[in-house]
Amino acid sequence: MKIKSLSLFFVAAALVGCASNQVAQTDTKGAHTEICKATSEAEIASLFDRWNQSLQTGDPHKVVANYAERSILLPTVSNKPRLTPAEKEDYFHHFLENRPSGKIDLRFIELGCNTAFDAGLYTFTFAKTGQSVSGRYTYTYRWNGSEWLITSHHSSAMPEKN
Repeated sequence: MKIKSLSLFFVAAALVGCASNQVAQTDTKGAHTEICKATSEAEIASLFDRWNQSLQTGDPHKVVANYAERSILLPTVSNKPRLTPAEKEDYFHHFLENRPSGKIDLRFIELGCNTAFDAGLYTFTFAKTGQSVSGRYTYTYRWNGSEWLITSHHSSAMPEKN
């Protein structure tokens, strides 16, 4: 009877673990180190869409809300790395003036334990000027327990002109 009860306990525990959509990660000695949020490439790809939609609001504060408090922005059209929320807002205040909209042209996503990165090529079209610019990008993300936030964002114009 004890074995049957114990077996039911382990099955129930496994089902609860699956339902939580998280995976425990252990180190080489078997010690519990971190709970990993289960994710997918589609979920990480949607984070660019969330960021791009925040651009459409024209509000730098809403764009910066996508970034972790401790994060870095290495933008395309500025030589200054942006570390603080105020520095990021300053950058986006100017960037948003031309009403940009991004489109992913090629992407590569890598998933980790509560981290992910999305890197590739994108094109921005600026509604105010009609211009478009192709660039390279890398976003790294960290799960903070309730949402994915950008921890680093690097963007650079393509070096070769077609």
